[in-house]
Amino acid sequence: MSPGSRRGRIALRGLVGTILLVTAVGKLLDIRGFAKVLGTYQAFPESTLLAIAAAVVLAELALAIWLFSGWRPRPAAFWALGMHLVYAAWSAISIARGLHLSNCGCFGVFWPRPLNWSTVVEDLVVAAACGALVALTPRYRTA
Repeated sequence: MSPGSRRGRIALRGLVGTILLVTAVGKLLDIRGFAKVLGTYQAFPESTLLAIAAAVVLAELALAIWLFSGWRPRPAAFWALGMHLVYAAWSAISIARGLHLSNCGCFGVFWPRPLNWSTVVEDLVVAAACGALVALTPRYRTA
């Protein structure tokens, strides 16, 4: 393993972990507000929005901590890849449905950003970073 590839993996882990941490904290600061943002997508029953919001925040926090820990980064990156592909698909479908949202919810309610195609592209870029981390990280052998 070359020192450059090791540094690259550490940088990607840090980048993806930081993105996940920042988005999770932004949502956690007003989780009820984030649940209301989820409601603007008109896809879930209102009674489930707070639970879904909490699950999203917990998943992002868990993945950030996992990536920062350096323990088995390949599966952590794989799960983060899946999460960001779901986010990208969710955003694209919502735009295709004709939704015009003033806040995509990516960073909660304190940094509102409109839902548009740049949201999709941003999630695909993060997914690509996760995919690169998966590809660059050696598989762990099991006994």
